[in-house]
Amino acid sequence: MRVILIPGDGIGKEICESVKCINDVLYTPIVFEEYEAGAEYAEKSGKLFDDGLLDAIKDSKLALKGPTATPIGKGFQSINVQLRQYFHTYANVRPIRSLEGIKSRYENVDLVIFRENSEDLYLGVEMMKDENTAQAMKIITRHASNRIIKEAFQYAKKHHRKKVTCIHKANIMKMTDGLFLKEFQEVAQEYPDIVSEDCIVDAFCMKVVMNPKQFDVLVAPNLYGDIISDLCAGLVGGLGFAPSVNYGDEVRIYEAVHGSAPDIAGKDEANPTAILLSYGMLLEDIKEVEKANRLKEVIYELIKEGKEVTKDIGGTLSCSAYTNALIERLKRI
Repeated sequence: MRVILIPGDGIGKEICESVKCINDVLYTPIVFEEYEAGAEYAEKSGKLFDDGLLDAIKDSKLALKGPTATPIGKGFQSINVQLRQYFHTYANVRPIRSLEGIKSRYENVDLVIFRENSEDLYLGVEMMKDENTAQAMKIITRHASNRIIKEAFQYAKKHHRKKVTCIHKANIMKMTDGLFLKEFQEVAQEYPDIVSEDCIVDAFCMKVVMNPKQFDVLVAPNLYGDIISDLCAGLVGGLGFAPSVNYGDEVRIYEAVHGSAPDIAGKDEANPTAILLSYGMLLEDIKEVEKANRLKEVIYELIKEGKEVTKDIGGTLSCSAYTNALIERLKRI
């Protein structure tokens, strides 16, 4: 099974090397085909990604991606956004859960965030009205809203989740967010066994840090979904433990949602947990559930014990040494 691997920038090559090593030990049907993309590749080649990348993803329909850097306030559009728009991966799903052994303010957090991925301000429709005024266009459609909201409710039904919460700012954005909220209310009627509620985005930010256990499945437009995903990751120790998948009707792109960490790139200090958990989501989706569970089991086991882990979570191991520790545990199962 051919899967496109995009290491990206910074620590991407190191954490993707970890994935390749784990994949070899698990004896999965996956064969990785590697392509370059990102700011570093653009600097040396003048292109944002390899010429064959888009066709390769279109053909394989599966990709695993490391972090890619994006200039702030100038330069090219985010490669993440470009890939999502090109392949119409309208859903960004980010599970957030507590891990024993990770110091955080909360225990037993278990949230799943459904972020609409195809529109909103992330379309990047901006213009200068005059030299002193910049303007951006926020676009929310009924079709895209309905699609992501149904995905959230279907997930809740399949996984026996009890509640879906819609995040919005419809008190101010009465037409755009108002449309998203109205669509949520209509879809919710099709799932009477699942509790539905809505929450204004700023109020949600307060409530979730006071008591994250009051929430379960969350669904939001693009911008809010991005912000609350990072906020919720902070509740369980940070983005280093936050996997994700972007999917549409055909293509699925799995990725760690953290940045490229250029300050530690090339030092073998990166924590590959997030991309390994994203790889685990990929394994589940290709029906390699037993192998995905084995991988998660050894990751959770090592982190809980707290000895054979990377420096960022209190250990002493390098990225490669942590990977080797995982491999040794996998061999015992």
